[in-house]
Amino acid sequence: MDTTLVIMAAGIGSRFGGGIKQLEKFGPNGEIIMDYSIHDALEAGFNKVVFIIRKDLEKDFKEIIGNRIEKICKVDYAYQELDDLPAGFKKPGDRTKPWGTGQAVLACKGKVNEPFAIINADDYYGKEAFKRVHDFLVDAKPYSYCGAGFILKNTLSDNGGVTRGICKVDADMMLIDIVETSDIVKTPSGAAVNGREIDADAYVSMNMWGVTPEYTDLLEEGFVKFLSGLKDGDIKSEFLVPVYMDELIKSGKISVKMLKTNDKWFGVTYKEDTPVVKASFKELYDKGVYSNNLYE
Repeated sequence: MDTTLVIMAAGIGSRFGGGIKQLEKFGPNGEIIMDYSIHDALEAGFNKVVFIIRKDLEKDFKEIIGNRIEKICKVDYAYQELDDLPAGFKKPGDRTKPWGTGQAVLACKGKVNEPFAIINADDYYGKEAFKRVHDFLVDAKPYSYCGAGFILKNTLSDNGGVTRGICKVDADMMLIDIVETSDIVKTPSGAAVNGREIDADAYVSMNMWGVTPEYTDLLEEGFVKFLSGLKDGDIKSEFLVPVYMDELIKSGKISVKMLKTNDKWFGVTYKEDTPVVKASFKELYDKGVYSNNLYE
């Protein structure tokens, strides 16, 4: 069965080269974080990759990663643009901020007609998450989705606060509530927000979801509703996947199964995270999780 990996990479910066955190080279042959996600997804059984990028990044993006990946699996591109809006809507002239992850995934409409996983470009998720999401998608029914549930303490940065979707599940691991929570910091006893201790063993979403093709139809409806509700002068609000997932769950339109993963997430939330991430990858190579020739 065909399954696709959709990578949200439109927010990686207006230029490539030094200083763009998502394109930092972490592996022995210059691999970037996306390389490991693609490797793990293909190993788990996914057989196509769709990169969501901006058109102005296409040439450089293909040179850095796209052309390499095209040699090992099917690749397609979707484009997230500020002026790509539903009929009847126009971009406010002074808006420069992207419309958010919901609009990013909506850009895949028509390009993905099979079950697909959604991930961020700059997060390392680990092998277990891809395997569990893929296995779920093989038997997935329309409107029955899944999310990779990471343990909060496994997703924190030593260098500052992070934003996570804190998840509540029922006894059957069905998602019932997602609260986007900003500035979660690591503490000696676990985690805290604004000085208040929170449960470090809570499930969190790292924007890794498994959905079926009609999800883009739901996104289209949701984006129209989002745009219709914007107040005049609001040039910063974003249409976000986890926020809309929460809305869809509570309206009864979808169900989302949380798939627990014990893998330790890592990523480059802060430039200062880079040495830690490089050391984490070195440890994975030392343990034999990855070989020096990643795609062989």
